Amino acid sequence: MSSYSEIMARRNEIIRSSTRFDYEQFEQYGLAFDYEAMMQNTGYSHEQIRDIQHNTGVGSTPLLELRNITKLARQVSPRGRGARIFIKDEAANPSGSFKARRAAVSVYHAQRYGFRGVAAATSGNYGAAVASQAAMLGLKCIIVQEVFDSQGLGQPEIIEKGRACEAYGAEVVQLTVGPELFAVYLQILAETGYFNASLYTPFGIAGIETLGSELAEQVSANTGGPPDVVVVTHAGGGNITGTARGLRLAGASKTQVVAASVDLSGLHMASDVDFNRKSFTTGHTGFGMPFATWPDRADVPRNAARALRYMDRYVTVSQGEVFYATEMLAQLEGLERGPAGNTALAAAFVLAQEMDDSQTIVVQETEYTGAGKHPNAQLAFARERGVVVSSGDPRQSRPGETIIIPDHPARMGVHEVELNHLRRSYLRNALNAKGHNVLEPIEREFLLADSRADETLLTEVQQSFVRR
Repeated sequence: MSSYSEIMARRNEIIRSSTRFDYEQFEQYGLAFDYEAMMQNTGYSHEQIRDIQHNTGVGSTPLLELRNITKLARQVSPRGRGARIFIKDEAANPSGSFKARRAAVSVYHAQRYGFRGVAAATSGNYGAAVASQAAMLGLKCIIVQEVFDSQGLGQPEIIEKGRACEAYGAEVVQLTVGPELFAVYLQILAETGYFNASLYTPFGIAGIETLGSELAEQVSANTGGPPDVVVVTHAGGGNITGTARGLRLAGASKTQVVAASVDLSGLHMASDVDFNRKSFTTGHTGFGMPFATWPDRADVPRNAARALRYMDRYVTVSQGEVFYATEMLAQLEGLERGPAGNTALAAAFVLAQEMDDSQTIVVQETEYTGAGKHPNAQLAFARERGVVVSSGDPRQSRPGETIIIPDHPARMGVHEVELNHLRRSYLRNALNAKGHNVLEPIEREFLLADSRADETLLTEVQQSFVRR
């Protein structure tokens, strides 16, 4: 077993050999790299990716109109408002989530290039997706999870996902919260020679593009035109990146793409104390904010998920509102689905009330539910951790202390995240990485495209960096 410093020193070498993807060829200068060239270098066309997914039962999931939820939204909307709400039922994929799309491409690529197995570091649905696809293609699989706090207590949703990985035949390595996860993962890649089925490779993001293109095609078939708004649960950025790119491939370039996260502000995701005081393990601000403002914190040299390039709007909802949306979907539409997609549903229910009733808004995913994902398990676990659960006004919630479930659908709301605030953070992180504020023209061009900032904002951040 190598020491932490030894294994981290070999990071780039291990990543290169475990992906067989040459990131260095896309480097331009300093902070800049050729993002579009990297995305075009997967070796698979969009049509080929659809075929790869089809061969393992992935994709072609149903688009469902939520007529009863639309009716409820119109009851609490001004007259003439209340867009038609649709949902893409990604729980119909083999492993029960949209992440089967990511996994299908990565595992196929691993088999094609002769890898004996695949590995992924994830506490979420992606692990089950990789394990499922590996089982279909006859590859071994190792999933590394961050599961426990220092007291050995595991969050029920993460434990449920680990159970799913094991059910598909994967070996699951479970760790306590902390910085050691990446080092352990690198060690496993180095020792096994398995393919690094990272969430953040171009293969994974290209797999999600089929979701965006399918969605656009299905909405057009149902309504005669592309969706007006698509709401995407946002965590590490791959979901919104792939979906937006797929929408553009299908010609839906005017569709507004809205990111939605659960507000867990004040809870530190790497904190042993805070780790089990959250009731959501993905789709929350603990991932959504840092990955939007510095995507290259990932387990690959250059992250293919670049959320700021693609989000037109970013909103947050409270934990209680997501639990409310989960029950609303089950009791009004007969669809019991897991919590992640219902983050976007909670936001879409509110955003639909801003829109004309002739317009369409789409919730981009659902996921399977299970014992540990169910609201009852999550709320019971929260109460055991001292979190007070009540009903009333969800705007009064305090993450890690209270969960307030709306006592009326009119109480549902969203909090607007100022995109320029995120852009400033991204640009400051870039200048910190560079060590000074002098940018070459190619770096400046890259940062403007990657953040969708304007010249004025970039100049402002550069000047503030000097004053520091």
